[in-house]
Amino acid sequence: MSRKSVFIRSAIIIAIVMALCFTASACGKEDPKPSDDTLKVEGLEIEHEPEFGGVYIKMTIDEFNKLGFVYGDSVKVVFSNGYTLEDVPYYNGYYVDAGEALLIAYPGYDYIKAAINYGQDLWDEGDLHAGLIKSLYKEAGLDEHCTASIYLNEHGTYRGIQEACDIHYYDERERYPSDEVFANFRNMNVGDLKEGAIYRSASPCDNQHNRAPYVDRLISASGVNCILDLADNDTKIGKYMASADFNSPHFKSLYESGGVIPLAMNMNFTSEDFTARIVRGFTAMAEKDGPYLVHCAEGKDRTGFVCMLIEMLCGGSYQEIVDDYMVTYDNYYGINEVKDKTKYDIILDRNLIAMMYTVAGSKTVDLKTADLSALARAYLVKAGMEEAQIQRFTDKLTK
Repeated sequence: MSRKSVFIRSAIIIAIVMALCFTASACGKEDPKPSDDTLKVEGLEIEHEPEFGGVYIKMTIDEFNKLGFVYGDSVKVVFSNGYTLEDVPYYNGYYVDAGEALLIAYPGYDYIKAAINYGQDLWDEGDLHAGLIKSLYKEAGLDEHCTASIYLNEHGTYRGIQEACDIHYYDERERYPSDEVFANFRNMNVGDLKEGAIYRSASPCDNQHNRAPYVDRLISASGVNCILDLADNDTKIGKYMASADFNSPHFKSLYESGGVIPLAMNMNFTSEDFTARIVRGFTAMAEKDGPYLVHCAEGKDRTGFVCMLIEMLCGGSYQEIVDDYMVTYDNYYGINEVKDKTKYDIILDRNLIAMMYTVAGSKTVDLKTADLSALARAYLVKAGMEEAQIQRFTDKLTK
């Protein structure tokens, strides 16, 4: 990935950033430092991270930053098998376009991670399994043998984008105005969807962000009878339920009675595997009675795509889908069109619009005037879902 390609694809963002004086000179900050050939770290162990795709590089975020690396730097990542990311940004969030590589220090990660945003699993893209049977590697938990080295290209190359996009949220309930906002819980009531037919939220079983018990109480009160779990498999769910802080009795009851459909999806929404799992999930949901819940970990990325697809399929307008998607960013980060239009526009363009174009199959489609339901049906049919299955699924959800 070249620096030129990043800036071409991010021209709108750069224009916004410059207009709001995120440049070093306008904001009174020091100019980017020149390249520092001595700033590097070599021979670090790596670990496959399959859920979102990518490679953990086993140095903690704090340790890495203490070396002198700063969010917004340009870095080179070299793996010992020769696979190299020549010029990638170092961010604390996924602030690159779909399909672009980055080095990321996401809050809550144990280590820094190299990844391709919404793209191919970097483990496979870089051939880091080195001939091991991939399924055997994953099932047997074989040790990774490659190492990674990171070199600074230039301080501050991507600092403007880092500052414009930087967002984070909290895991303390008292910081949020309601249980619903904290749990990112809401009814998907757009288009022809029936009131109370389907909900979306953060995870009711994975309590890493302290939200699971709140989600569980909300879905119990709403009578949720079937859960589409985009994030987990049976092994992970078993670990959650065995943990000392597990307090989600409604989820547990549904899981034990077969009311939870675990799909264990990653976030490469351009892959055939991603769409195949959606078809499997929708087909299974159609065989069960609602109300339904769709969730992943945060109810943001995988949930964002799947709920967008359901809303397209069930008659949601472009604006309704945009409004529902962006509620998540208001819930977590306080970002909306009034409070922070700059970040609102960046998130909308980089995330939801990219997802909708994927469903449409082309970036030339006018999403505001297109028949979104027809596009969603065509997407599911291409992925292997039969028309009769689609109809059965929508009949469960619509008026």
